[in-house]
Amino acid sequence: MGNMTQPPTSVEPGSAPQGPVDLTGPGAEPSPPVKINVPGNHLMAALLGPRDELLRLVEAAFANTTVHVRGNEITVTGADAAMVARVFEELVVLLQQGHPLESRTVTRAIDMVRVNERPSEVLTTQILRTSKGVPIRPKSTGQKRYVEAIAKNVITFGIGPAGTGKSWLAVAMAVQAFQAKRVDRIILTRPAVEAGERLGFLPGDLMAKVDPYLRPLYDALYDMVDTDGTQKLLEKGNVEVAPLAFMRGRTLNNSFIILDEAQNTTPEQMKMFLTRIGFGSRAVITGDRSQVDVPGGRSGLDGLEDLLEHIDGLDFVHLTSRDVVRHRIVQDIVEAYDRASVVDVNKRR
Repeated sequence: MGNMTQPPTSVEPGSAPQGPVDLTGPGAEPSPPVKINVPGNHLMAALLGPRDELLRLVEAAFANTTVHVRGNEITVTGADAAMVARVFEELVVLLQQGHPLESRTVTRAIDMVRVNERPSEVLTTQILRTSKGVPIRPKSTGQKRYVEAIAKNVITFGIGPAGTGKSWLAVAMAVQAFQAKRVDRIILTRPAVEAGERLGFLPGDLMAKVDPYLRPLYDALYDMVDTDGTQKLLEKGNVEVAPLAFMRGRTLNNSFIILDEAQNTTPEQMKMFLTRIGFGSRAVITGDRSQVDVPGGRSGLDGLEDLLEHIDGLDFVHLTSRDVVRHRIVQDIVEAYDRASVVDVNKRR
C-alpha cells in the first residue's frame, strides 16, 4: 500500500488528480489515500446504487484499490486511488446534471477515465428526446466527435465497425434538424447490393422493395418518432426512402440525406451521390470498411479521404471498437477481428 502515514488528500468533485498513476519507475509507490466529499445524501445514494451495486462495479474494475464509504465521504486507497477518485467525481457531475446512473453508464465512465477522457463532457450532450421522452446522447468521445462533425459540416462521413452508432446517430441528427425546421425532409438511401441495384426485378411496389434494405434506419425512426409519426412523415413526403440508383439526375435541396452502408457503393455511385447535394442540405455517409460486398471489391470509400481532405465543409470521423455501444462482447469481437486483420496484413508483406 505504500506510505500510509501520509494524511489523506481531500478533494471536491472536479478537483481530483488528473491522469493515471505511474507505478513503473524505480521506487514508485501507490498514490496516497484520496477523499471525495459528496454533497447531499440523495447524491450519495444515487452514486452507490441500489444495495451498493454501482459501488461494487467500481471496486471490481480496480481490484488493487480499496474504497471506504462513511456518511458523505468516500476514501480511496491503493495504486489507482487518483483514477478511482476521478471516476467518482465524474459520476457526481453526471448526477448533478440530471443524468441517472445505471451499470452501463458507470462501466462506460470507468472505460473513459482509464484513457483520460471526461464522461461528464460526453454523456451529457443531448441530441433530442424520443417520442417516449428518452434522451438520445452520444455514449463515447468518438460518437460525440461524430455528432459535432454532423452539426458543423455539409457532408460528414462516419466510418467504423458495427455497433458504433453510425446510423442511429445520423438519424437522430436528421430528426433534430427536421424538428428545428432547418430542413424540409429526410432522405434515406443505401445501395441495394444484394439485388444488384436492379430493384425492378423484385416483387412489390417501391416501398416493399426498399424496406428490407433500410430496416435499420426505419427502426431508428420508429424509436425516435414512433410508428404512427413515421408513417405520417412518409405519407406527407417529409421522409423519403429510395435506393441509391434512384438518386441519379436529382438535386436534393433543403434535405438531410443519409447514405447508409456506403462501403457497398462503387466509386461511380459515390461520385453521383455526392454531386446530388443541393442548397440548404446536409448529408451523412456511413460505412464499415470490413463489410465490403460490392462486386469486384472496389468500394466507393476507397481513397476517398485522400481525394476530398482539402475540401471545406466536409469531414471524416473514424469510430473504433471503443465506440461500440452494444453488449460488451461485441466490442471484444470487433477488437479480435481487428487484431486478426493486422496479423493477416503483416503476413502478406
